[in-house]
Amino acid sequence: MKLQNNRFCIAGIPVEDIANRYDTPLYVYHTDTIVRQYRKMEAAFKNVKSRICYACKALTNINILKLMRELGAGLDTVSIYEVETGLRAGFNPEEIIFTPNGVGMDEIQKAVELGVHVNIDNIPTLERFGHKYSGKYPVCLRLNPHIMAGGHYQISTGHIDSKFGISVHQLRHVERIVKSTGIHVNGLHMHTGSEIMDAGVFLRGVEILLEATQYFKKLAFIDLGSGFKVPYSTEDNSTDMVTLGNELTARFRNFFSEYGKEVELWFEPGKFLVSEAGIFLVKVNVVKQTTATVFALVNSGFNHLIRPMFYDAYHHIINISNPKGVPRIYTVAGNICETDTFAWDRKIAEIREGDLLAIMNAGAYGYEMAMNYNSRPRPAEVMVYKGKDYLIRKRETLDDLLRNQVEPVIL
Repeated sequence: MKLQNNRFCIAGIPVEDIANRYDTPLYVYHTDTIVRQYRKMEAAFKNVKSRICYACKALTNINILKLMRELGAGLDTVSIYEVETGLRAGFNPEEIIFTPNGVGMDEIQKAVELGVHVNIDNIPTLERFGHKYSGKYPVCLRLNPHIMAGGHYQISTGHIDSKFGISVHQLRHVERIVKSTGIHVNGLHMHTGSEIMDAGVFLRGVEILLEATQYFKKLAFIDLGSGFKVPYSTEDNSTDMVTLGNELTARFRNFFSEYGKEVELWFEPGKFLVSEAGIFLVKVNVVKQTTATVFALVNSGFNHLIRPMFYDAYHHIINISNPKGVPRIYTVAGNICETDTFAWDRKIAEIREGDLLAIMNAGAYGYEMAMNYNSRPRPAEVMVYKGKDYLIRKRETLDDLLRNQVEPVIL
């Protein structure tokens, strides 16, 4: 989003025009940003055989999935419904990896029937898988390296208290199951958390993962998950992909010699690809001054963007309607009947009732985590693609909220 002739624009289209055309609240995604991020990561690992599998839990709109497929990405999925959505978007089964957590064998079996890569993260499921499939269907193992990493405890997934992955200290148990059932392990997987700045965290995890390869001699790939940091504020930094790419490439070249063959290096970026591509547009209903605070109350809430309330996440906010206004201090809050705040004590160009605000970096886990609390419909989604804006999800209505409710005839 750029300021052109005193108007904020996306690909030359005034943001206010997009809001007027589709109403607010509204999610808008600029595909040029997604392409830029994908190419940046592709370039970082150009000297090693690699695959970028988009972690679609960040944003599953089928149009975004189709864009990822056009770019050459694979797909990382965490539910059988994401798998099926990916297949409908045109991905081939071998381009999809299924990494569920705590699901029943029915989902695992369905994934096998669909022909996608299966990634198992607990010993009981691995044992059941081995008894059912033996070596007839290959499987990847998600390991927990016991590394605390990530920007918030709730998005740290590789530490000792995490529910995710098989502990690296249980590898002897895993070895027994693999040998006794004849399981073919074709991949090892690790994901330590999200919003990781330090390349050293990845390298420590890699060493643990590579040490585990001694138990598995027929690997086709090693999957390092993701967790790459993107900037959420003007002072924020991001993961240095060039440095990370160089260091990982060098380490894996040495590993290939030690292991005796080359394996693919897989990654599963979600937020890194789509976060900066998205903005969330809201309208200011009321500017309310209390004895302590000036609130800008908008026509949305944590039912549409939960990250600030759930993760204490910072999202930069821009006044689209008054870009040159004198900065003042506001708390931007929503219309949900709970404490519902997007930003506390934030310096923003003077806000007036009716102004349009853009909440930045809303492409990842924005719409995807939206809900219908307070019986409020979810917003529409728009994609700006090659200089044109397209509606890619209709705004919900009351009929959508009531569609699956059943009214018994006895009432």
